[in-house]
Amino acid sequence: MSWFLGGAYLWVKAAHIIFAIFLMAGLFMMPRFFVYHQETPVGSDEDRKWIEREDKLRRIILNPSIVILWILGLMLMVNIEAWTMPWFHLKLLLVLVLSGYHGWMVGYAKKLARGQRALSDKQLRMINEVPGILAAVVVILAVVKPF
Repeated sequence: MSWFLGGAYLWVKAAHIIFAIFLMAGLFMMPRFFVYHQETPVGSDEDRKWIEREDKLRRIILNPSIVILWILGLMLMVNIEAWTMPWFHLKLLLVLVLSGYHGWMVGYAKKLARGQRALSDKQLRMINEVPGILAAVVVILAVVKPF
């Protein structure tokens, strides 16, 4: 193992976990915002407020968190040579799926801002379960390292 982070390893790991929490909070909040947003008439004052809320959540929490999380995660990956560990490959795949989920949410927020309501409230509530399930598996892989 390269251990290039030295004494900073635990600080980088702690920051990685903190930004994962921030990202997950945003990933849980945004679909809930979508559910409430879809109930508003297109072009109404309430519609504009939801567009602003979603934009702020994306700009202030989601986007910075995912960028910092990836940077810290890559640092940790290199530090422990994680690519040599079988559990890491599945974890990386799930992190890529979560990143794709983030991208989908950004795109859906833009659709809502244009007045498009492509999904039902029920579908959005079901989609809201995705990040929790994936995060649980990612944590188990990172902590337990089952294989």
